[in-house]
This record gives sequence, C-alpha cells and structure tokens, in this order.
Amino acid sequence: MKTLINDSIGDLEAALKNNSDLQEKFKTNPIEAIKNVEIRNPKDTDYWIYRIIVLMLGLAVISIIAGLILIAYWNDGSSKDNQLVTIFATISSGAIGALAGLLSPTPRK
Repeated sequence: MKTLINDSIGDLEAALKNNSDLQEKFKTNPIEAIKNVEIRNPKDTDYWIYRIIVLMLGLAVISIIAGLILIAYWNDGSSKDNQLVTIFATISSGAIGALAGLLSPTPRK
C-alpha cells in the first residue's frame, strides 16, 4: 500500500512520525520505502484551479471583444483608438493561446 503525501518534506516527516510501518521500512531499506510513497500534486487533485483559470481567461477574451466592438462603434478615426485596438487584440490573442494550451489534451507517452 502506498503512503500518500502532499508535495512537501514536512508532509513526509509527518507521515514518518505517524506511521510506524513506514518507519520500519525506512530503517530496513529506505530506497524501497520511498518508492512506496506517492506524492500528490495539488494541481492533479484540485480541478477548481483549472476551472477558475479557464473562466477568467474566457471572461477576459469576451470583455476584450466587447471593448473592441464598442471602440469600433464609437471610433472617430483617431490614432489613439487604433493603438487601443492593437493592444486589445494582442492581449486577447495571448488569452486565446493560453486557453488553447490549457484545454488541449496532454500527449501520452
């Protein structure tokens, strides 16, 4: 049976203090004992992290597109508005690229 710890040395120390079977395994063969310790990464178990990031990037893209539409509607041909359009387009393309990177499946080995 694998011992589950979070991604820190303090959690490994706490697991060693609380688990006498794990202590004995470390005394006899530390390399085999460490192979039976499974490290949990919070990013792998907490799916809300990805949901919040995707939601915020999606809202950023939608709000930038709405801003570009409003600028185009009220555009009087000034160069300042053209610079804003360029800046907004750059930010939205970066956010779309980040969304694509997050939502694309990871390659299998």
